[in-house]
Amino acid sequence: MSGTSLDGIDAALIETDGEGFVRPIAFRYEEWSDSARAQLSEASRQALTFERPRASPALVEAGALIDRMHVMAVRKLMAQAAVTADQIGVIGYHGQTVAHRPDRGWTWQIGDGAVLADSLKITTVSDFRSNDVSHGGQGAPLLPVYHRALVTGLPKPVAILNLGGVANITWIGDGDAIVAFDTGPANSLIDDWVAAETGARFDEGGTLAGAGRVDEGVLANMLDNPFFDQAPPKSLDRSDFSIQPVRGLSATDGAATLTAFTAETVALALRLLPTRPTRMIVTGGGRHNPTLMAMLCQRSGVTVEPIESLGANGDATEAEGFAYMAVRTLAGLPISFPGTTGSVEPIRGGVVHRYR
Repeated sequence: MSGTSLDGIDAALIETDGEGFVRPIAFRYEEWSDSARAQLSEASRQALTFERPRASPALVEAGALIDRMHVMAVRKLMAQAAVTADQIGVIGYHGQTVAHRPDRGWTWQIGDGAVLADSLKITTVSDFRSNDVSHGGQGAPLLPVYHRALVTGLPKPVAILNLGGVANITWIGDGDAIVAFDTGPANSLIDDWVAAETGARFDEGGTLAGAGRVDEGVLANMLDNPFFDQAPPKSLDRSDFSIQPVRGLSATDGAATLTAFTAETVALALRLLPTRPTRMIVTGGGRHNPTLMAMLCQRSGVTVEPIESLGANGDATEAEGFAYMAVRTLAGLPISFPGTTGSVEPIRGGVVHRYR
């Protein structure tokens, strides 16, 4: 899994039946170099200018980079876990989202599953989102079916909030009822602001935002967006919001205001759930930001806790989720649902690549 925050590749090894049983085994993180991050960012910028996905030299080169680095990540993970290719049933390969435009009937993840299958001699499932979009779904979020497996046995209703580049929330009720949608930006705007103002890649420890003051007027203007009142299902592209509204604020006040924006959009999202969750369990990189976590608790009024409280590794959750969905794909089980992506019925997804 390489997410929209462009921080690096997450690789996870799990044992699962694709339903209620999940046993994490190993996890590895490979950070993108500055040059790779710039290359992927440029590929995404270019992809967003296209009316439909199509080949271009920049996108082809970025796809080759994604394939090459994911092959390396899998090999390192296997060595770390002391397993061989014949012990691995399937790889779930999400690739890199360069543009997400369900309103136009497409979503675009670069990365060729056939390359991984042939290079590693392991069956690989890729392109998890396109089938859902072709059936009228948003193609996101896809992790809710895995989130549901993670909270098996917990009192309901419970919510899992994923804070990656974009934030999404999964509500799980009694009888495994499930509702999920993107709530707004998570780390993406904060990261962009910190990079522009300080040259750092992210607000480590939330210290920049913690030293600033939220500009409530700017925040109110940012929240004046029809997306936040729109009933789910709904999803976002990383580029749908920008740091432009906080231009002119100090570095600290801008960071504080953007952090509050993430927290407030989650609070607004709680109004759209069937019932208020009793717990909100947080996964993704944003859970490492104590300023953001404190604002989430303050502005939502719900107890907020990192997913480690369940004994899980929040850095591994997304990668584990796509491994889990690859198993579901091989088993012919759906990976998206009317309550998560807005598909007309539960939809299977993923393209299976057998190695040559």
